[in-house]
This record gives sequence, C-alpha cells and structure tokens, in this order.
Amino acid sequence: MKDKLLIFVTCFLIGQASAQPYETELGLDGFFSASTFGGGLGLGAKYGFLKTENLIIGPSIRYQRYWSNNLNTGIYASFNAYGIGGFVHRRFGNTLFLGSEIEIMRSPINTYGMITGSGVLAPACFVGGGFSKAFDSGIRINAGLFYDLINHVNSPFRSSYFMKRTNGTYIPAIYRICFFFPL
Repeated sequence: MKDKLLIFVTCFLIGQASAQPYETELGLDGFFSASTFGGGLGLGAKYGFLKTENLIIGPSIRYQRYWSNNLNTGIYASFNAYGIGGFVHRRFGNTLFLGSEIEIMRSPINTYGMITGSGVLAPACFVGGGFSKAFDSGIRINAGLFYDLINHVNSPFRSSYFMKRTNGTYIPAIYRICFFFPL
C-alpha cells in the first residue's frame, strides 16, 4: 500500500512539474482547540497549480497533535497524526468555491478509539464549498464547510466534527479556513 501511494504521489508531482506555464499558490490552514480536558492543533499545507483562472489543483500535507487530560485519574495522553493528499478547488468569481480534498493520515487511533503504538492509514474524502475572496495583495481566503464521504473509524478528523444528529452521533463535517499565497 505504501509503495502504491508513493508511486501515485511521485507521478502526480512529476506531472505537475511539467506544467510550468501555470501560476502556483501556497495554501495554509490550521486549527487549535483546548480545554481543561485536552485539545489539539494542526497545520495543513497545499501546493496549488492554477490550471485555469478558476481551477486550482495540487498535493497537500498535514500534521496534527492531540492531547487529553483525565482529571479523575490524572492520566495524560497525546498523539500525532500526519499524512498526504491532494485537492481540487473550483472558484466562482470572487465569492464562492467548491472543492474536494482527499487525505490519507497515519493515525494511532484503533477501531475502539484507543491510542496504539503503531499507526494505521485512515483515508478521508472531503467534499464541500464556501466563501472565497481574493484581496489586492494577491492573498485569497477560502472558508468552507466540508463533508467526509469516507468517515473512517480511525480518522483523526473525528474529533473535529462539530454537528450532531438528533440521536447524538456526530455528522462527519468540518469547517476549514485556508489562506492562499501567490508564489
């Protein structure tokens, strides 16, 4: 699986490297949450190729760190998750965007929600859209809502889901704000 993934990413990057006439952008998004019970922080980077004026595509990488404090037992736990992926965003004027982001994260969370010593691969396929605005300096902000089509049981994104159904289970949706800088 690792070899196939490495071959896919290498071919994707080589194919993109031959596309030199296109402009490029660097996208950065992050998150931070904390409480007395724990929290998390993360950073994602996207290297985008503008295929047309309104279509951007490229690879991405992500790193996330989580921690928890059990105040009853005094037990502290933490873990890291990291991965690679790719994204496609279609921009509509200077107001909206639709997109898809696929990521494969190395996650130490097992099927039962426990942290294990070895990691497992947890895929995520986000589709969604939202607000997109370019400023005079060339910086663009994309702020959107994404739905995880896979909702893998080991996904480190599960702690970021913010909407609940009436039965108390979480809807696999996240919000993401990304800043794109022209290169």
